[in-house]
Amino acid sequence: MDRDFNNQVVLITGGTGALGSKVSETFLDFSPKAIIITFRSETEMQELKAKILDRRNKEQKENHHTLIEFMKADITHEDEVKTLISNILEKFGQVHVLANVVGGYIGGKSVSETSEEEWDKMMLINLKSAFLISKHVLASMKKKQFGKIVHVSSATGAKANGNDSAYAASKAGLIRLVESMAEEVRGLNININCILPTIIDTESNRAAMPKSNFSTWIPPEELAKVICFLCSEDFQVINGVALPTRRTS
Repeated sequence: MDRDFNNQVVLITGGTGALGSKVSETFLDFSPKAIIITFRSETEMQELKAKILDRRNKEQKENHHTLIEFMKADITHEDEVKTLISNILEKFGQVHVLANVVGGYIGGKSVSETSEEEWDKMMLINLKSAFLISKHVLASMKKKQFGKIVHVSSATGAKANGNDSAYAASKAGLIRLVESMAEEVRGLNININCILPTIIDTESNRAAMPKSNFSTWIPPEELAKVICFLCSEDFQVINGVALPTRRTS
């Protein structure tokens, strides 16, 4: 898979968080032409930038030719998405790969305890964001008749737990969005898929659930590999798939 992303432009939305930073670093291993990483937190962006710079100083690899750009954008707002994609297309001409890692979680409440604000926030972060970034990236991909898109849904989107109604509904909606979009672009050499991880092993999740069995959680670097796998040209036949991702040991 080391040649799959040569001369390609990779857009990673939410690419500086716990999972997003691992996705950004993993794509860097495969030496694409450019990686555009969107962010909202200046602190997270600076941390990832420093980490990549330190890595490049220590390594002598082909990925040193990869151009890395950080672009601040809130993809829950269509005007910001339009500006983001316009700027990328003006500079690079095309987005070959979109890995959308934007998302959030509010749970632990019954339906009767869930506020309208909390419900709306889950739909905004987990579903509307995916709709908006897909809408504007796909317009370009359709013209070029090439593209790979991967979204991060959740195992909860396929089989809900109690007290997770807003989160589960937003992630279930994302699965159906992916399935519908995949049908829309059938025959255009565009692949759209999503992954369904169980709990991701991050510092924030450990802090929120300190009594859990962390050994059953998925390391973010493993999910990053799956996302790269789904974006690879080696796997053209995988389209419209919601791929369960969980630890087996």
